[in-house]
Amino acid sequence: MANEYDIAGVDEVGRGPLAGPVVTAAVILDPERPIAGLADSKVISEKKRERLFIEIQEKAKAWAIGRAEVEEIDELNILQATMLAMQRAVAALDTAPAHVLVDGNRCPEFACTAEAIIKGDGSVPAISAASIIAKVTRDREMVVMDTEYPGYGLAGHKGYPTKAHISALQELGATPIHRRSFAPVRRVLENANNN
Repeated sequence: MANEYDIAGVDEVGRGPLAGPVVTAAVILDPERPIAGLADSKVISEKKRERLFIEIQEKAKAWAIGRAEVEEIDELNILQATMLAMQRAVAALDTAPAHVLVDGNRCPEFACTAEAIIKGDGSVPAISAASIIAKVTRDREMVVMDTEYPGYGLAGHKGYPTKAHISALQELGATPIHRRSFAPVRRVLENANNN
């Protein structure tokens, strides 16, 4: 039976990039162990995110990662893949939440009640914590991917469609971690097939 106070915050990172998975996190904070400095992961420094990442893992009542891989993004579309990743994060929690708060304007179906909160990552501590867990997890993965697929600058832009990334894509072609359903990648593949 879920405790009525066990509210999970859920957020995603990686809807916009041309490469890599979409990563979500679900966090149930422990009111007995408050964490200072929680905020939207995009507005805090990398150093502070790394510190909070460890503190959240140590102090939260429960936390979990969910993800959807590139193949799922291409098959389902990015929105549906994100919803699936959010469901996976909540399902992976050790503690079943009584209610889920999702950053954004829509939520997938969960086993409990849920609501979407626009800009929740800046106003709801549990969602802020989820945004930090998701971002640090995905950013670290992209740094590893950068060593596996050198030349694209993945460690820097994390797969987002920067000018440098798009020119590398045009020059080097798409890798297995590029999202084929995204227009800049699709164009590169079509050009390669036409040449």
